[in-house]
Amino acid sequence: MSDVNRALRVLSPVTGTAMSLETVPDPVFSQSMVGPGVAVHPEPGQEGGQESWHEAVAPIAGTLVKLHPHAYVVMAADNRRGVLVHLGIDTVQLAGEGFTLLAEEGSQVAEGTPVVRWSPGMVASLGKPSVVPVVALDAEPGALSELACGAVEPGEALFVWE
Repeated sequence: MSDVNRALRVLSPVTGTAMSLETVPDPVFSQSMVGPGVAVHPEPGQEGGQESWHEAVAPIAGTLVKLHPHAYVVMAADNRRGVLVHLGIDTVQLAGEGFTLLAEEGSQVAEGTPVVRWSPGMVASLGKPSVVPVVALDAEPGALSELACGAVEPGEALFVWE
């Protein structure tokens, strides 16, 4: 099988509970307007009375083609498939508050490479949902299989993109 036709295993970028993309409180994601995927509802958590910070990692190996504090896209080596990780909903309005970039746009990343450090609890405290849509950009309906449901850790499979 050529690389072009090989299934792509997409990993969870964060710790949380994997659920249907339909659970996301934003129609762009819940109606799969940009593509199908899985939502991860993170555990905000606190450590010693302070908001805990978490690393969001690359869900696939490839090129980090877009990088914002609240979202990033990794393009697979086949240059046909991009995966969007969106940290929270309407978080672009936070202008970077609660996020720290750990990688550079245009860089090559391996699965599990830290990309953004963020605080889901801070995002929630600022009035934004902290759910993390992980989307197979422009994938055909039915292109995903083995969708995760339940507890996931970074690096565990969320879905397979055929």
